[in-house]
Amino acid sequence: MERTLKMLAKEAKMRMKKGFWERCEEELDARREQAREQGISESRMERYFVDKVSDSIRGETPDEFYLKVKKLLLEEGEVSDAIGRLTDKAYYETLTYEEKQRYTLELSEKYLAALERFKKECMFEKAKAGQP
Repeated sequence: MERTLKMLAKEAKMRMKKGFWERCEEELDARREQAREQGISESRMERYFVDKVSDSIRGETPDEFYLKVKKLLLEEGEVSDAIGRLTDKAYYETLTYEEKQRYTLELSEKYLAALERFKKECMFEKAKAGQP
C-alpha cells in the first residue's frame, strides 16, 4: 500500500506525541557511552543507529535472504560452503551455464552484503547490551 503524504504526516505527528524522538535521543546517548567504553567508533555507532531508526520509521523488515544468512551464521558461523547452502537448487538446475555463473556471482554479492550487515549488527548490539 502506497503511503500518502497525509499518512506520513500523521505518523510523524504520532511519533512526536508519543515521545519517539526523546526515546531515540536517550538510547543514542546510552549507545554512544557504551561505544566509547568499548572502544567502538562513536560515529560508526551513530550511523548504524540512524539506519536502524530510519528502517523502523519506514516500516522495513529484514528480507528473507538476510534472515537465512543470519540463521546460518548464528547456528554454524562462517562456513566455506555458504554460497552452496544458500543456492536454490531447483532454480539453479534450470539455468544455462552463463546464467548459473551470473546467479552465483549475484548470490555471492548478496551474501557478502548480508555478512557485513550481520557483523555490524553483532558489534553494535553487543555494545548496546554492554558486552565486551
